[in-house]
Amino acid sequence: MRLRTDDDIYRARLVYLGPPGYTLPVQLPYAQYGLFMLLVPLYIFIHYMFTFKVELFPAWEIALAIVSTSLVFRYVDPDRPARMVIRTALTDWRRTREPRTEQREPRLVASRIRIREELV
Repeated sequence: MRLRTDDDIYRARLVYLGPPGYTLPVQLPYAQYGLFMLLVPLYIFIHYMFTFKVELFPAWEIALAIVSTSLVFRYVDPDRPARMVIRTALTDWRRTREPRTEQREPRLVASRIRIREELV
């Protein structure tokens, strides 16, 4: 059970509003801009590895970076930073899941049963 804190430091959001005099239409925390800036070159590199071309305007890469950033920050809160959300997602992705088909458990069968009169 998580308790809501009444500390103002948790409620304060470090938000970039835009250049002085010109506010942006969206208010995003600095961490979202940072993750977005890391994901765009990553997606451009992955696209380059498949096609050996670099687009003049990487629209698909920008769209994927926006979606990925929003998915990560959907689970971010003051108790769970973005670093831990990404680490948890990568850890869960790498681990094996239970098999979809039912597997039979090995049975231990005695091939020969000996009954002794005396205890050894």
